[in-house]
Amino acid sequence: MRLSDKRNTIFTTRLQKGGALFEDMRRIVMVWSDEIAQNNVVGYLARSLPKSTIARVKDTYIRAFRPRFIEGSPANAWRLAKILEEKKADIQILRSFYFWITARSESPLYEFASDFVFSKSRAIDRQVRIGDTVTWLSQRAREKGISWTPTVTIKVARGILATLRDFGILEGATRKHVSTGGLSPKAFAIIAFCLHGMGASNRELVSHPDWQIFLLGEIGIERLFLECHQFGWMKFDSAGDLKRIEFPEKTFLEYSHAVLSRLP
Repeated sequence: MRLSDKRNTIFTTRLQKGGALFEDMRRIVMVWSDEIAQNNVVGYLARSLPKSTIARVKDTYIRAFRPRFIEGSPANAWRLAKILEEKKADIQILRSFYFWITARSESPLYEFASDFVFSKSRAIDRQVRIGDTVTWLSQRAREKGISWTPTVTIKVARGILATLRDFGILEGATRKHVSTGGLSPKAFAIIAFCLHGMGASNRELVSHPDWQIFLLGEIGIERLFLECHQFGWMKFDSAGDLKRIEFPEKTFLEYSHAVLSRLP
């Protein structure tokens, strides 16, 4: 399956009404099919989200699942996520993969993580405050020619922070700070395979901007490529600016099986 690397760059306010919604997205992924899209989507999904009202189910579908897992980048990402779910991937692998899909579909989240939080991860003060988030968001919106009310800006900022916490990029209920955890080699390998399928060259894979949403710099990226090489999930050779990366399997189904079925 050929994937597209055209992520959404439009600033939207969707996160003010729905953050990570990790478990909801998982439930929908597991029941979704091409046939559902041709029928009564909301009515069908209401049975998969039994605690939600019809209005909430409709919001979840329109503002979260559809833009992320159907119309997002890669398109129809639900197919990829469903493979990982059916193969019983570790929850941390799933969380990282769903975060990657979500961030690529939600530009405010992507840019805040790869810019502000990435910088914070290298600072002495690793706390991420709501005030700083609002200031960053307001400035970036102005740069894009967008005018949001203060109320909307605060709601989107809160949605961004809650999403980053739920996906493990930030920690803390009230006072949020950069997480001490990181992207696992298996999750890294699976996302790298997807980026390769999106057309990223060897050099682009090593310096791809998507790694920054996981707070990975050049050293961390190369270390993970080397670990994946040692585990046999890919071939990685580096000689200065020259990079050679080869994946042994051709399809996402084959590759995810190879990665998930091997130690560690």
